[in-house]
Amino acid sequence: MREQDSIRSIKGIGEKTEKLFTKLGIATVGDFLRYYPRDYDEYKEPVSVSEAEEGKKTAVLGRIAGRVGMSNTGKRTVVTVSLRDERSSLQLTWYNMPFLRNTLRSGGLYIFRGIVVKKGGRLTMEQPEIFGREDYEAMLHTLYPVYSLTKGLTNKLMVKTMHQILDSREITAEYLPEEYRNHYQLAEYNYALSHTHFPKDKKDLVIGRKRLVFDEFLFFILSVRMMKEKNMDSRNAFAMKPVWETENVIENLPYPLTNAQKRVWNEIETNMTGHTRMSRLVQGDVGSGKTIIAFLSMILTAANGYQAALMVPTEVLARQHYEELCKLLEKQGMPFEAVLLTGSNTAREKRERYEKIVSGTARLVVGTHALIQEKVIYENLALVITDEQHRFGVGQRENLSKKGTKPHVLVMSATPIPRTLAIILYGDLDISVMDELPAKRLPIKNCVVDTSYRPKAYSFIQKQVQEGRQVYVICPMVEESEGLEAENVLDYSQKLKEALPGNIQVAYLHGRMKAAEKNRIMEQFAANEIQVLVSTTVIEVGVNVPNATVMMVENAERFGLAQLHQLRGRVGRGEHQSYCIFVQGGQDAETKERLEILVKSNDGFYIAGEDLRLRGPGDLFGIRQSGLLEFRLADIFQDAEILKEASEAAGAILALDRDLSLPQNARLRDCLQSYTKNRIETPGL
Repeated sequence: MREQDSIRSIKGIGEKTEKLFTKLGIATVGDFLRYYPRDYDEYKEPVSVSEAEEGKKTAVLGRIAGRVGMSNTGKRTVVTVSLRDERSSLQLTWYNMPFLRNTLRSGGLYIFRGIVVKKGGRLTMEQPEIFGREDYEAMLHTLYPVYSLTKGLTNKLMVKTMHQILDSREITAEYLPEEYRNHYQLAEYNYALSHTHFPKDKKDLVIGRKRLVFDEFLFFILSVRMMKEKNMDSRNAFAMKPVWETENVIENLPYPLTNAQKRVWNEIETNMTGHTRMSRLVQGDVGSGKTIIAFLSMILTAANGYQAALMVPTEVLARQHYEELCKLLEKQGMPFEAVLLTGSNTAREKRERYEKIVSGTARLVVGTHALIQEKVIYENLALVITDEQHRFGVGQRENLSKKGTKPHVLVMSATPIPRTLAIILYGDLDISVMDELPAKRLPIKNCVVDTSYRPKAYSFIQKQVQEGRQVYVICPMVEESEGLEAENVLDYSQKLKEALPGNIQVAYLHGRMKAAEKNRIMEQFAANEIQVLVSTTVIEVGVNVPNATVMMVENAERFGLAQLHQLRGRVGRGEHQSYCIFVQGGQDAETKERLEILVKSNDGFYIAGEDLRLRGPGDLFGIRQSGLLEFRLADIFQDAEILKEASEAAGAILALDRDLSLPQNARLRDCLQSYTKNRIETPGL
């Protein structure tokens, strides 16, 4: 079995199952191998009844008190038993498993494993696994992979298929020179792959995962540095000078630029009118005013007779930027024509806009990754801007640059990354930081609460909506998933519809929806036709809705601090006071302490630094935390030390072989080309 083979070549996968796997982005054997577990189910030491904690999957050792009960409710058979010790009791319930009445015996000592929840004021466990003490002893400390699923797929099928692939696939030839594996204590690739999916224990997982994370970082950094090598000392191919149009825009804005905005604009203007080509990252916190800086750069380009293109990750955001740019041009009486290019344009619209771009009639182009399609030809592209850079691969950024003769490059990101890591990740760019918010912004009020606060939260949401405001609710999952106790968008939106008055419009949004449907929902929300939007983190990069004043995040413990701060940035954009409610699913004190950092500060750079400080290489469990740059497994905060090692290794490799042309690097070069190709072909949406 080869990595490029279709998943239909795997025994047991037919047309129906293939379609389900396609929903997860799995089309080939290689895709399946790189579909890593999102979590691991660890068989921990059993606890007594009184030690069982609400909200956690727990193994409880206890004797059955009293008789084994069985009743029929409608079409369901319900078996119940009670466990008690001197301080507490726990009720166990199984549905449609009547045989258990004869299997379990009163007074018997068992280990029951499941999620402990509170129902009707008492602790319960539904559908727990049942073990004898010796059986459980054999499972102790083992790790069982848990994969993200879609409806119709089970974790059991994922595990079975993964075993089948690992047992019958072609072994991958090692591509990392042995000296680097020894120096950085990295496992052999095939070992790392199989032991990341099926580790013997935590130590084994750390070893396997480190190698795969190292590879992801290494390929990314090699791509960035080789791109920098091509662009280094590049002369400015576009003769530009400062123009009065940008000065007029700044003078006529309804607000003064912050000192940070003035500083960054001065750096960009100096670059673009200088002798060398600009390659610059503008890193600014949510709401720091990066968009106006992008518009000023585009106007400078157009006023000098050239074209500028702004690429953003979503159609909704592209349309919003386009409309704002058009308003600015009209207000200033500027003659420059702007066009919007997205995947949902009709064939006629695309044809007309392509003609305007190739003829140079359109000086300003705003769009999604549609800007880099083969049919788009620019007359004289002098400036390329990518907004929300972490959503695009290195290859996509380079592809847009290739549309012109070495245009200036401006990269914008609202994701605060500590400078030490930013220099590694954006090694081909100079870095500008916008570390100041406009004075008129009201600070967001934050709180961290447990699930018992939900009724109060719903009342607060209702009150805000009645006052004319709007609300975001974030859930970590799209739909209910086997083995994971966390809120999901589909069920939660239904729950809110039942909890809130009927005149409040509730809708949901998630990444698996078609682009047209996502756009429709976001436009309705922007127009206040929808008051409460239940969503996954897909709205992290979304439309600007100044009327939204509440952000409620369920299972906040499943997100990194930096990502929670990004989500919080969806509110606090208008004149009204805004609020953020972080709902913690469990009772873990350490998690609460971490979330409290968001209550103490609205400063994204401080929060990113704390995220980096608090997380360590042993923190491997749970949903990936940052989601930055769309690494499959790596996380720049959790794996900061591995990132630094990979950066060091990339430097050493390129110092000896700047274009990887030596025979000993042939395999590494092939793997790097494959990595870059995959990132270009997969739009970061």
